[in-house]
Amino acid sequence: MIRPACLNDLPAVAQLYEEILDQEDQRPVSYTNWQRGKYPTLDTARAALQAGTLFVGEEDGVVFAAVILNGVQLPEYDLIPWQFEAQAEQVMVIHTLVVSPRFSGRGKAREMVTFCEEESRRQGKTVMRLDTYEGNLPANTMYPKLGYRFAGHAQFLFQGFLDEILNCYEKKL
Repeated sequence: MIRPACLNDLPAVAQLYEEILDQEDQRPVSYTNWQRGKYPTLDTARAALQAGTLFVGEEDGVVFAAVILNGVQLPEYDLIPWQFEAQAEQVMVIHTLVVSPRFSGRGKAREMVTFCEEESRRQGKTVMRLDTYEGNLPANTMYPKLGYRFAGHAQFLFQGFLDEILNCYEKKL
């Protein structure tokens, strides 16, 4: 089940972030480019919860995934040659999608993306956008398989400290 997060979910979401960062520490290369203690953190999840934009995937009482879903397009999005023109209020953006490594390989990321698309349509949105780190092989492989179009990439100063190149994707809903 995927649902809006509640206050009691915050520790589990923060634990998901830590699981991903622990996994990143074991890899020779980073898929996320996230930084422990800076992004994502409990405060990231708390802010999204307060904004009503944090959703969690839960199975048998275990939170296996989280996503922030809102219309916030980073300033660098203006540099991307989007094919699907849309007014800002017509666009939904997937942020910080995370699935526990304990649940990897079970289609849970795809399930979360499908939920994001359905929720966006329910809210009357017509275009989905997202960005992901250029080195995030799983995400850069998954999104095109789910019908997302690579729209371009740009240099981002994400969160004011992560200087990185992010690949941007879009899908008409």
